[in-house]
Amino acid sequence: MAKLPLEGVRIVAIPVVWAGPFATQLLADMGAELILVESIQHYPSATRGVILRPPKELVEMMPILGKLYVDKDPGEKDWNRTSYFNRSGRNKLSCCIDLERPQGVDVFKRLIQKSDAFLENNAAGVMERLGITYDVAKEWKPDIIWLNMPSYGMTGPYKYYMGFGDQAEALAGHHWLRGTPGPNWPVTNSSVFHMDNSGGVGAAFAIMAALHYRNRTGKGQYIDVAQIETVLPHLAEPFMDYTWNNRSHQTIGNRDFHGAVQGCYRCRGEDRWVTITISSDEEWQGFCRAIDDPDLAKEGRFSDAASRYQNHDELDKIIEEWTKRRDHYHVMHILQKEGVPAGPVLDARDASNAPQLISRGFFETVTHPECGTHRYPGVLWKYSETPMSIRMPAPCLGQHNDYVYRQVIGMSGEEIAELEKEQIIGGDAYL
Repeated sequence: MAKLPLEGVRIVAIPVVWAGPFATQLLADMGAELILVESIQHYPSATRGVILRPPKELVEMMPILGKLYVDKDPGEKDWNRTSYFNRSGRNKLSCCIDLERPQGVDVFKRLIQKSDAFLENNAAGVMERLGITYDVAKEWKPDIIWLNMPSYGMTGPYKYYMGFGDQAEALAGHHWLRGTPGPNWPVTNSSVFHMDNSGGVGAAFAIMAALHYRNRTGKGQYIDVAQIETVLPHLAEPFMDYTWNNRSHQTIGNRDFHGAVQGCYRCRGEDRWVTITISSDEEWQGFCRAIDDPDLAKEGRFSDAASRYQNHDELDKIIEEWTKRRDHYHVMHILQKEGVPAGPVLDARDASNAPQLISRGFFETVTHPECGTHRYPGVLWKYSETPMSIRMPAPCLGQHNDYVYRQVIGMSGEEIAELEKEQIIGGDAYL
C-alpha cells in the first residue's frame, strides 16, 4: 500500500477549541503521527466538551449540551464522548503530561527531540508562562518546526488579547458585512466561525511548507500564524473597495452586491428554504417560464436588471409566494431546468443524505469505544496515489500514554512508574 503524504512525520500538538484541532486533523489525515499532549490537571473547555462531568439531567435539559453527547448521555468519562472532540480527533494519539512542573517539561522536551514539528493555538501568553517557547525548543532540537497560532499573532498591541473566532471575525469586519438590514442590526447578528476553519487550513499548509523547506535545507523554523490574518483575504473585495475607492461596504443581507436579484426564500415545510439568483435577462425569462407566468416577464418594473434590482422588495414577495407552496428540492429542479441558479438550503439531515456526497463516499463509518458506530464527515480531498481515510477514531484521554512514553521517548518502566506516581504523566481522567 502506498505511503500517505505525511507518513513518517511526527507532529506534537496542544490544540484547543476548533482551529488547532482542525489544523491537526488535516495533518493527521495526511498520515502524520499526530500526538496530542493533554493534561489531567486542567480541563480544556470547548475542546473536549463544555462542562466537566455535567449531570445527565442538565444535558437533557439544555439543547446546547444535549447535542454534544451520544443519546444525550455524558457517561462516566464525558470528555471522551463529546462531538466537540470527536469531530476532529480522528487519526490522532493522546498522552498526558503536566507541563506546569519541571519534570513534565523535561518529558515534553524529550518528546520534542523525537519529533519534527509542534503546533498550538492557545492564547499568546500560555506557552510563554510555561517557559516553553521556540527559542527554548530550538535548543532542544535545532531543526524543529514550531508554530503558534493565537487569534492575533505573537506580535503587536493585540498579542495578549484573548478571544474565540467569533470575536476576531468581528474585529476583522466580517460581522459588519453579514446579517439582514433592519433597525436592530448589527446587534441581532448571528455568530459564524469561519476563522477557525481558515486558521486551521492556513496552519496545516504552513507546517507542510516548512517541512518542504527543511527537506531542502535541513533547517527548521518558527511560524507565527495570526488567525485573524487568515480570514481577512476571504474578505478581499470590501477591503480593496475601501483602499481603492474610500468606500465602506454596508450589510446587504442576502442581496447581491453586483446588482443581481438574489435571496433566500421560504418553501413548503418547517424551516425549509431555497436560494435563488437571477443575474441576466435570460435567467429572468427562464424564471418566468418556470413559474408559468409569461405576463410577469413583460412588466416594466422588471424589464431589465436595473429595474428588477430597484424593485427587489416587490419581486421578493412574488418569488416567495411561488416558492412557499413547493418543496425546496422541487424548486431547485424546476429553476435549474430553465437555467436559473437555485439550490436548497440544507440542514444536517439533508447534507448527510445528499446524493452527491453519498456517491463520492465522503462519509465514513467509524467505531469509537465509548461513542459507538456512526457516520463521520470524511477527508477533504482525494489523492489518486495515496488515498486517505479515517484510520482510527478520536483517542480517549491518555489512550496512548504507554506508546509515547516507552516507544517514542524511550522511558524505562521504573521512570514511568515514578512519574505516574507523582502525576507528572499518565492518567485517563481529570483530577
